[in-house]
Amino acid sequence: MTRAIPLRLLLGAEQPCGYLPKRLSRSAFVAPHTQLDGKLYGALIANGFRRSGDYAYRPACPQCTACVPVRLPAAGFRPNRAQRRCARRNADLVLNRLLAVGEEHFDLYRRYLLARHPFGGMDAYDAKAFHEFLGSRWGVTEFWEFRDAAGELLMVAVVDRLEQGLSAVYTFYDPAETSRGLGTYAVLAQIEAARREGLPHVYLGYWVEHSDTMDYKRQFRPLEQFDGLLWRPAPLS
Repeated sequence: MTRAIPLRLLLGAEQPCGYLPKRLSRSAFVAPHTQLDGKLYGALIANGFRRSGDYAYRPACPQCTACVPVRLPAAGFRPNRAQRRCARRNADLVLNRLLAVGEEHFDLYRRYLLARHPFGGMDAYDAKAFHEFLGSRWGVTEFWEFRDAAGELLMVAVVDRLEQGLSAVYTFYDPAETSRGLGTYAVLAQIEAARREGLPHVYLGYWVEHSDTMDYKRQFRPLEQFDGLLWRPAPLS
């Protein structure tokens, strides 16, 4: 069971939902004066929170509970046939773990947003927002870059390291390489790293039923979901 965390939360303004059409979304943020650190952040993650930059938040949408926190027990994961094919397709990629990102990574991020999320509300040309969105001043964040045999940068996965596992923050990749299944491969790499390092979970953020961009998460089994009190097996078809 996760522990109760007494915190002051602030409600953000309502805005159009990025996952489901014709709905409004709203988030509850941990008050900015809170002294966040890796341990408290890990406890928040275990209670269904996520982060965007330095801000820890959870959905607080009016009349909607579609966002479901999900995580994968790394030791129990068994890849399906499609995931095994994805791993073979990307076996040529070389993984480097970095503690910071630079201009080359920002250029990839910009191309990814313009191709995949041109109307998603994120400014593809704002370098300052790029760095503020991906990193944090109080957590342990790694930037996993994946390069092909020629040294070309194909993908970056932003990964937070916690005592209880890894948290998949964000992934962006070369939009010209869609046939590789790079988003799936990034999750597979994080699961393998968690298993190798003896970390129990990989936190995948929120799963939203009927959202095409979130549908891939239900392919990773056994998936667990947080119901507000406990993590339970996710009854996903």
